[in-house]
This record gives sequence, structure tokens and C-alpha cells, in this order.
Amino acid sequence: MNGPRRAMWPLYAAGFTTAFGAHGIAANLGGFSDDAVTSLLVLGGLLALYDGAEVLLKPLFGTLADRIGARPVLLGGLAAFAAASALYVLADSPGWLWAARLGQGAAASAFSPSASALVARLNPAARHGRAFGGYGFYKSLGYTLGPLLGGVLVWGGGLRLLFAVMAVLGVAVAVWAAVAVPAVPPLPRGRQTVLDLVRRLSTRAFLIPTACLAAATAALSVGVGFLPVSGATAGLGPVATGAAVSVLAATAALVQPATGRAMDAGRLTPRAGMSTGLLLTAAGLGAAMLPGLPGLLTAAVLIGAGTGLITPLGFATLAATTPSERLGQTMGSAELGRELGDAGGPLLVAAVATVTTLTYGFAALAVPLAIGAALTFSLSRRRARS
Repeated sequence: MNGPRRAMWPLYAAGFTTAFGAHGIAANLGGFSDDAVTSLLVLGGLLALYDGAEVLLKPLFGTLADRIGARPVLLGGLAAFAAASALYVLADSPGWLWAARLGQGAAASAFSPSASALVARLNPAARHGRAFGGYGFYKSLGYTLGPLLGGVLVWGGGLRLLFAVMAVLGVAVAVWAAVAVPAVPPLPRGRQTVLDLVRRLSTRAFLIPTACLAAATAALSVGVGFLPVSGATAGLGPVATGAAVSVLAATAALVQPATGRAMDAGRLTPRAGMSTGLLLTAAGLGAAMLPGLPGLLTAAVLIGAGTGLITPLGFATLAATTPSERLGQTMGSAELGRELGDAGGPLLVAAVATVTTLTYGFAALAVPLAIGAALTFSLSRRRARS
């Protein structure tokens, strides 16, 4: 058992890297350094470039991981992430910043689903909850620390220093993974047509956990992006609103390992856990509609707890219901669902808030999440009876 556990640490580091790369740079592109982005249009384009690359490429790289093995795709993606980061450090021009950000997004599209597939392949089914709970914890840690550490680096040496640290991190994790992660050969695969793929990705076994993951990511993005706005509207200062976001991220990180252990011990079923997570998340968005600090902190705790429940259970369910030879493809497609939730949640809330108020924006996302909780619970009971 020590071998698989030893191999998990670089996979956890890869999860941290993709989260740190996404939020550490995104939160500081428009910072206060000499090379910061000053145009809102350019800033929006750079933010969309990274996420757009992930949306388009994650399913493709997941399929490639099934074909040639997840380990080489993981190592290649980490090396490409380091190279893309170093590109801006060496070139130091606005045009190369676009190329570097696109390269980082494409590279993350390779090593993120590969790491998820390896988490499943290197652990028996009885430990999938713990494995994905740990992976989610370190990924959440990257999301939490990324803006803070990135801000310190940008303050000290500008964007070039931040990209340099990203390059070093990519190289270090790649070397660590090359040493510690064993070769996991691709499994024999039967011929699969496009129709076969569509059928497999349209089954409840795929759609329900993926939809739950997308909903959790949407709520998390809305919480991080709009809770500070809600707090500022209520007259709270940046310290209070920043603390609320930190509480959200920390709660999500801490709940995931405990959720994984409960699943492996049989104390929590995936469907019950995911429906409870959706209900908690919807309640958190409802609490965000309340004015003042109590509503803000309650929303942060509930959204963090809900997303912390859903994330490891969703991925563990996908791993349990997917043929091992198709794990990369499934994880890449599920990651696509998460990216769509990441973009769609804030867009929905912003669109409704623009024509009404932010209170109604939170409600616009809370209602479908509550409906999703009821549907997930109903389907789980129906399946248990059958």
C-alpha cells in the first residue's frame, strides 16, 4: 500500500499546480505591477483564453491518456506548463503573454484529467473516496492560496516573477511524478464509435455526477466572485469580505477528505451525499441573499460544505462506473462539465443581477440547485428500490 500512497503525492501536487496556475495568475493579471494588464477588454480575453483552452482540449487529452497511458500525458502536460510559463519570463512582452496563457491552459488540459485518471487507477475502489478527497483538498488549497501567493509574488517582482515560479513548480512536479508515479500501461480497448461515446456519456451514471460537479463549481465561482460584492453593498470592508471567501475555500478543502473517508467506510452513499451537497449549496446561496456579515459567513460555510461534499463523491462515482480503459476520456469530459459550470454560474447570476438585483441573481442559481438536489435524491431512491 505504501507504493500507491507514495505515488499519490505528486498527483496531489499536480492538482495544486493546475488550481494555482488558474487562480494565482487570473487574480493578479490586473494587479499593481509595472507589467499588469490595464485594459479590461484585454484582461477579459486573457481570462477567457485559459478557460477556453481547457473546455476544448480536456476531453481530447483524456482520450489520449486512455490511448497511450495517463502517465506520459501527465508528464508532458506538466513540462508544457513549465515551458509556457517560462515563455513569458524570457520574452516579457504583451503579445507573448497571450501565447503563454494559452499554453498554460492547453497544458493544464493535459495533466489535469490524466492526474484524475491516475488517482483512480492507482487506488482500489475501496479507497476511491479517500483518494479523491485528498486530491480535491490539495486542489482547493491551490485555489485558496493562488490569489494570495500570486499577489505577493507580483508585488515583489511583477508578473514575470509569478510566471517564473509557475515554471519552476511545473518542472519540480514533473520530475517528482517521473520518479514516484509508476507506469500504468493503457488497457486493451474495444472499438468505440462516436455513437458509442454519445451513448456512454448520456447515461445517468455519467450525467448525474457530472451535473452535480458542474453545479458545485458554478456555486463556488459565484461565491468567490459575488460574495465580496454583496458584502461591499452591505457596507462591509475588504477584510470582512476577504475573510468570507477564505472561509468558503477553507471549508470546501477541509470537508473533502472527511467526505471521502465516510464514503469508503460505507457511512455515506454517493447519491445521498451529492443530493445533500446540492441542498447545502442552494441553502448557502439563499443565505447570501440575507444582508450583513451573518448572512455572508453562513453562505460561505454552506457553499463550501456543499461543494466539499459533491466533489470527491462525484469523481469517485465516475471512477466506479467507468470502464478502466476509458477513465481518461470520462475524467476529461467531466472536467469539461466543471468548466462549463465555472463559466455558466457567474454568467447566470450576473445576467439576472443586471436586470434586477444581486439578491435575485443568487436566487436564480439557488433554485435549480435545490431542484437538482430533489431530482438526485429521487433517482437514488428509485434505483435503490429497483
